[in-house]
Amino acid sequence: MPAQQALQSRSNNSCELCTSTNNLSVYPVPPTSDLSAQQSIYLCDTCISQIEGNVELDINHWRCLNDSMWNQEPAVQVMSYRMLHKLSTESWAQDALEMIYMEDDVKTWAEQGIAAEEREGPTRDSNGAELQDGDDVTLIKDLKVKGANFTAKQGTLVRGITLTDNPEHIEGKVNGTRIVLVSAYLKKA
Repeated sequence: MPAQQALQSRSNNSCELCTSTNNLSVYPVPPTSDLSAQQSIYLCDTCISQIEGNVELDINHWRCLNDSMWNQEPAVQVMSYRMLHKLSTESWAQDALEMIYMEDDVKTWAEQGIAAEEREGPTRDSNGAELQDGDDVTLIKDLKVKGANFTAKQGTLVRGITLTDNPEHIEGKVNGTRIVLVSAYLKKA
């Protein structure tokens, strides 16, 4: 069953955050989504435009999160958590954040998206290609690893990188050791 049909069925043809039934569409939950129903939610245009920052946040619209944060679907929990985090200057949103319960892996997913939004800019390799969490990169020069007593050799493949808050750095495993690498010394594999 395609994702849209699965989401229509799961949501009972209503927005999974505010329950509106107008102008609904599939919204893949960033920062990475395989476009499956498990990693997407069914949202109205009002929610999507405010999530993406195309219009100013209507604080009263988001009071719906007091209900949607209890949804059993992880993707809905993730977006509820992220929006509550955006609205955390509001006392009701702070209270909801203190009450929300998510499994550890779901909370990690939610926080990855928050970190991606808060990053100063995109992380780019030596050629200017934008890097994403999970990408594979290759070292373009030998790098002496401080504190680990080895040199990461040019041409070493680093699989499944993790972006950091600093767009000039990434984290990855080299020789079984997790290290921080400067993105200017990498190229996307």
